[in-house]
Amino acid sequence: MAIKYKIKKGDTVKIIAGDDKGKVSEVLAVFPKAGKVIVKDCKIAKKTVKPDQEKNPDGGFINKEMPIDISNVSKVEGE
Repeated sequence: MAIKYKIKKGDTVKIIAGDDKGKVSEVLAVFPKAGKVIVKDCKIAKKTVKPDQEKNPDGGFINKEMPIDISNVSKVEGE
């Protein structure tokens, strides 16, 4: 069974560890089984994308938010 966390999608959190330390942003997704969250505009990675017919016919690179361990974020109260 997954641990219950106090952070939910849409909450405002502050990054307390890592490269983006000090940033305040919104939670886009929570993965309770893995104990990770995705925070808007934090831990950006450049990913390669294969060409496909609909979304990206040329392929190339996209910037994507990667999961951060839930212990490295704290909820900002009163916002």
